[in-house]
Amino acid sequence: MQRNYVEETAVITEELIAEYKSYLYKEEKSRNTVSKYIRDIRAFSAFMDGGQVRKENILAWKEKLQATHSPASINSMLAAVNGFFDWLQLPELKVKPLKIQREIFSKPEKELTRTEYLRLVETAEREHRHRLALLLQTICSTGIRVSELKYITAEAVKTGRAAVDCKGKTRIVLLPSELVRVLGRYCSSQGIGKGMIFCTKNGKPLDRSNIWKEMKNLCERAKVEPDKVFPHNLRHLFAKVYYEMEKDLSKLADLLGHANVATTRIYTMESGVKHVRQLERMGLVFAGKQKPHNDDYVVTNIT
Repeated sequence: MQRNYVEETAVITEELIAEYKSYLYKEEKSRNTVSKYIRDIRAFSAFMDGGQVRKENILAWKEKLQATHSPASINSMLAAVNGFFDWLQLPELKVKPLKIQREIFSKPEKELTRTEYLRLVETAEREHRHRLALLLQTICSTGIRVSELKYITAEAVKTGRAAVDCKGKTRIVLLPSELVRVLGRYCSSQGIGKGMIFCTKNGKPLDRSNIWKEMKNLCERAKVEPDKVFPHNLRHLFAKVYYEMEKDLSKLADLLGHANVATTRIYTMESGVKHVRQLERMGLVFAGKQKPHNDDYVVTNIT
């Protein structure tokens, strides 16, 4: 039905987008995923401006995006539009993603360090923003997503474990004993006997945009660059600290709720500072130094 409609009109309409949105929800896609897909499809629809959809139009949109978006963002948008064409049974309209060489180092200007994280928590405590301080520590000590905070309940604190449901999959998140202690104390002081700990006065989950704003508000006084401070970076810090200790990527993927270890590998990327130190320890640059005798080192040519 969809294919016949588009073949006849070759136009993306709001009615068609709404129908696809309903389909995504039936496929049990998360609210954020659906919003992202629909936003990208509407961006392409706006580019078309009511015109007929042809493969060359999609290629032109792809080229236009390269002037304003990162390759990763472009591929994400193309994936959303390609999924839409799959649903329309028009696979011939799909375009290939950009080829991206896998990065092995993270950007230092985006990497939140343990010291900076501690300063954020201390600043929140000093300003008597205890809930925010606990929220930061809950995400960073468990590795949960900000959308999964609603599963941190008074009941979970009592058992020391939370059953987290995300994207149709359930995993058990264990709470560190010290986190259990401070959350239990907070629940007692706030009269929280059951249900969500981090919620509005009406009992609804905290909005991620409000959490984002509260975190950004700490930056200047905590002396942390604002670009480093957002909820998901706490999850990244958890992953890096865990991986440095255990070196178990598969186990870390399970803890984070990742279906693909390749995603987890992104979380463990270093800024390159440690790599530079390792290169320096190798001592293979002799400029300005006394050169080693030939028998001090041997390079074996292996064919």
